[in-house]
Amino acid sequence: MAAADTSGGQPRRRAQGELEAQVLSTLCGAGGPATAAWVQERLAGVAYTTVMTILTRLQTKGAVERRREGRSFLWTPRSDGAGLAALRMRRVLDGESDREAVLASFLTALPPGDERLLRDLLSQAADEPEA
Repeated sequence: MAAADTSGGQPRRRAQGELEAQVLSTLCGAGGPATAAWVQERLAGVAYTTVMTILTRLQTKGAVERRREGRSFLWTPRSDGAGLAALRMRRVLDGESDREAVLASFLTALPPGDERLLRDLLSQAADEPEA
């Protein structure tokens, strides 16, 4: 689905995952379980069927859960936008046969600030007691 272009030209294509992130962000802002119709009302120009498709994909990815209430479902986020991005990264990594090479390549391609942040996060995780 194309996103509206405010410059008057051709509609721009959404970046991969952009609509998923918008749906998840909207759902996170609900403050509790919400229906697909509630999410759709807050996303200008997105069809109800598209919202349902995105919510179902997010459920498959483990980012949201649903429970039946009457004739519809109530959707609850299990993760935020950062969690969704992490799920995507994990899925890509899981699809590769040489994890070490992929991780090494990823690390060496990071800008210095991100590399330092990742190293700090890994150090913090190593220092935390196991549950």
